[in-house]
Amino acid sequence: MSRRKLVGRSVARCEDPRLLSGRGRFVDDIALPGMLHAQFVRSTVAHGEITSVDLSAVRKVPGVVAAFTADDLELGDITAQLGRPLSEFVPTAMPVLARDKVRYVGEPLAVVVARDAYAAEDGLEAARVTYTTLPPVTSEETALAPGAPLVHAEAARNTLVDVSLFATDGIDEIFANAPCVVHVETRTGRQNALPLETRGAVAHWDDREEQLVLHTCTQIPHQVRTVAARSLRLDERAVRVVVPDMGGGFGQKCVVGREEIAAAAAALRLRRPVKWIEDRKDALSASFLAREQHYKVRAAFDGDGRILGLDADVVCDMGAYSCYPFTAGIEPLMASAEMPGVYKVPAYRVRGRAITTNKAPTGPYRGVSRPQYVMVVERIFERAARELGLDAVEIRRRNLITDFPYTGVNNITYDPGSYLESLNLCERLVKDEGWYGRQAAATAEGRHIGIGYACFSERTGYGSTAFAQRKMQVVPGFDISEVRMDTSGAVTVTTGTMSHGQSHETTMAQIVADELGLDMAKVRLHQGDTDRITYGFGTFASRSVTIGGSAVRLAAARLGDKLRAIAAARWDIDPGDVQLTDGAARRGDGASDSLTYEELADIAYLRAHLLPKDIEPGLTAAATFDVFNDGTFSNATHGVVVELHRGTGQVEILRYVCVEDCGVAINPQVVEGQCRGGIAQGIAGALFEQVTYDEQGEPSATSFMDYKVPTAHEIPDVLIHHLETPSAFTETGAKGAGEGGTIGAPAAVLNAVNDALRATGVELDNTPVTPETVFRALHLEATS
Repeated sequence: MSRRKLVGRSVARCEDPRLLSGRGRFVDDIALPGMLHAQFVRSTVAHGEITSVDLSAVRKVPGVVAAFTADDLELGDITAQLGRPLSEFVPTAMPVLARDKVRYVGEPLAVVVARDAYAAEDGLEAARVTYTTLPPVTSEETALAPGAPLVHAEAARNTLVDVSLFATDGIDEIFANAPCVVHVETRTGRQNALPLETRGAVAHWDDREEQLVLHTCTQIPHQVRTVAARSLRLDERAVRVVVPDMGGGFGQKCVVGREEIAAAAAALRLRRPVKWIEDRKDALSASFLAREQHYKVRAAFDGDGRILGLDADVVCDMGAYSCYPFTAGIEPLMASAEMPGVYKVPAYRVRGRAITTNKAPTGPYRGVSRPQYVMVVERIFERAARELGLDAVEIRRRNLITDFPYTGVNNITYDPGSYLESLNLCERLVKDEGWYGRQAAATAEGRHIGIGYACFSERTGYGSTAFAQRKMQVVPGFDISEVRMDTSGAVTVTTGTMSHGQSHETTMAQIVADELGLDMAKVRLHQGDTDRITYGFGTFASRSVTIGGSAVRLAAARLGDKLRAIAAARWDIDPGDVQLTDGAARRGDGASDSLTYEELADIAYLRAHLLPKDIEPGLTAAATFDVFNDGTFSNATHGVVVELHRGTGQVEILRYVCVEDCGVAINPQVVEGQCRGGIAQGIAGALFEQVTYDEQGEPSATSFMDYKVPTAHEIPDVLIHHLETPSAFTETGAKGAGEGGTIGAPAAVLNAVNDALRATGVELDNTPVTPETVFRALHLEATS
């Protein structure tokens, strides 16, 4: 009897024994002989021309070994490109170290290298930088104002992206004749992804290999290698990027950072190892941020609550530069392409813009615009329900996509999902727990309890076709995997994805072990090493299991075919009559013969003369995987119960219910961990986190004293219920699950807050929702 399948089971994580016992190895754990430490002189003004950078006193500080400006290192710029006309996209070069101009507080303009981190910090204090200050651009209003100062001379009206992807014919007439038109305007706060491990790098020159080795905590090692090689003017062969264990990324680490390139340049110049570890102050204020977006949306409905059209204007504040490789288009293009989401929207018009301001640049953050556009669309349905006198859940039912595959007005084809089923089940779970009765009782007592929902899909499995539609110069999509069996029957598998907490070592081993019929303990995953991994686009957009896992399964299947072929040749039977199970090849024709994997490997490697001429020695197989349609769509409904405290304005989350469908869950426990972590970050955006800037462009949040992060006290227990609609477009039936929690939480929380405010007549549409705002709303004062 064959063993029970591993895929679909919550098996123990392979990573845990190492990580929980303190045997993990992160960038800051790396110590090399003669290693130096780097820190960066950063701009203290938001916008200005650099008059001088004087490092003469820096070089005299005890312990300082060297200090470099942009002129000293002569590095090539980092420039992200879209293949769009200048009317739609303006490319901007991001220098590794600022040369003539600074564009945000915290921009690096020199690197100090010292014998220890303390001396490097002392060196920073000795730097003398003078500027001719320029008026800073710190908001959408100032950026787009006539005659505004330009962050980049080439970007007129401070606009980097201005694209109108969709405009249904006759949409104005639809709105003019609609029985009900509702408007929603939302603004969302600028956030920091806050990985537990800040960014960092250790670089050294390997004389034997004639190679620069860069250890860095990145989600995209191959793209870092490309940029490092180009900036340093080296062949890519001469750059090796290695990623050790990584303590979170959430998208912030899936762009190429200037500091890791500068640290590598210093190591190359000095021919000594150089380490840079970002401190929390720089991580909060000068790293890649996200989320600051402004939506003006209107929707037309018929008298029965069915949507007739959606018209949106989206402005995303992308800070000072385009991020590599995604560009400043990452947020407005995502919002524009996917805003209709789970609803049957027959007519759609959207304009998406990315503006540049004197703030730290924007990069991807878990969900990338989907938390924002889902929030505005869900507010649209709430407002329409109120205007039409309909139940807020019922109006969603009337508009959800139920027939699949469904091609939307945005030209995206949605694969089968459980949109209606997840909504119905989520509502039933909330009702079965008695929350509607408790709400009514609380209202009678003068308390404010609200119930809110959010329905959404998460597009995952973005292949080359989907990214090519954005006209990216670097088109992510495919992944490559190689599976090798050694003479002991143990298996090594490679993947081009990069785990930063998603349990790749476990889930990939489950896939391989099932495909080859062997114990998971026999499988070892290699990732994050550009010399060992043929190529990969890393981890983002929930692509690891959908794309990377599919490549792994295909490669394992090809290795399985070779094992069958060798065994079949020994027994003179058809390979189709060979079964792989319990670490051996067994005859499936009733005979009891078997060959263990060790025996087959012995033949393949050590006695290759026994192999038929058409079978090559060795046990290695490789495969690539890409998605050539519109990808696959996970979906979920979130239900939230909140109470607003009249005396303080505090929002207390009493209950959180998540009904999610990510296709086949390779490891349900891992999926639930992803859901819970994502929901925590979504709640953070809804209620707590925001980076603001004063009129001079100085960021408000440079420590956790200023940047409010929720703790375990504020995050509720989450009830998670799984539905399963397997994907036809991935090798495992899995859809992605990495971002869904974050996507749904802000909308569900905001809707619950507004439901609790229903008696006041006040509606809140901006996040984060602060206690002050809630307090004023509860006391019927005007809100901003």
